[in-house]
Amino acid sequence: MGAETAGDGPVNEILLGGVELRKSFGSTPALDGAALAVRPGEIVAIMGPSGSGKSTLLHCLAGIVAPDSGTVTFQGQDLARLSDRQRSALRRSEFGFVFQFGQLVPELSCVENVALPLRLSGVRRREAEKTALDWMARLEVESLGRKRPGEVSGGQGQRVAVARALVTAPKVIFADEPTGALDSLNGEQVMRLLVATARDSGAAVVLVTHEARVAAYSDREVVVRDGRTRQVELVP
Repeated sequence: MGAETAGDGPVNEILLGGVELRKSFGSTPALDGAALAVRPGEIVAIMGPSGSGKSTLLHCLAGIVAPDSGTVTFQGQDLARLSDRQRSALRRSEFGFVFQFGQLVPELSCVENVALPLRLSGVRRREAEKTALDWMARLEVESLGRKRPGEVSGGQGQRVAVARALVTAPKVIFADEPTGALDSLNGEQVMRLLVATARDSGAAVVLVTHEARVAAYSDREVVVRDGRTRQVELVP
């Protein structure tokens, strides 16, 4: 079986779920019946070797990539039944994203980068930047507000990216190798702040990593091999 369950709790506790997910790119299968269930506020690490399908699983759960078959639901709603516009709005307001290289907009200041999701949702600039600075303070980078991404270190930039992911108070944060481009010290700092701020805000985190030290910050580990979720490890 490729399925992974969320434990013995009732189904209505599941915030985000994927069932029997299959996805191929050309003739190459990336997912082959993978499944995942995430409860509100839970931090789940998706682990596996390179090419195992873990990033594809995250992208399907986030509505970035449509699976060839299977179902992804968020708060009981089937993402496949939403229009492209509705999925985009979901990713902008209910989901936050942190990628390996931050993907900050180089032409914008750090505070403008953090405020961007709010601005795209129609929030006035002054209000959006005030909220952005509040989140930057929680991530210990408020002093970098007017600097551009190219003027800050990799660890600082990644903390700015975490602030951007949290600024809309999302219900789920998707973090794809968030420390992969950082040294161990900066990686530990980013993970400590990501987990602390997510727990404070009540956001769930779906974390893709191949590093055991990063996965140790999670509540639960799911291992993906050959496109299937074959192993679940409960983290003390």
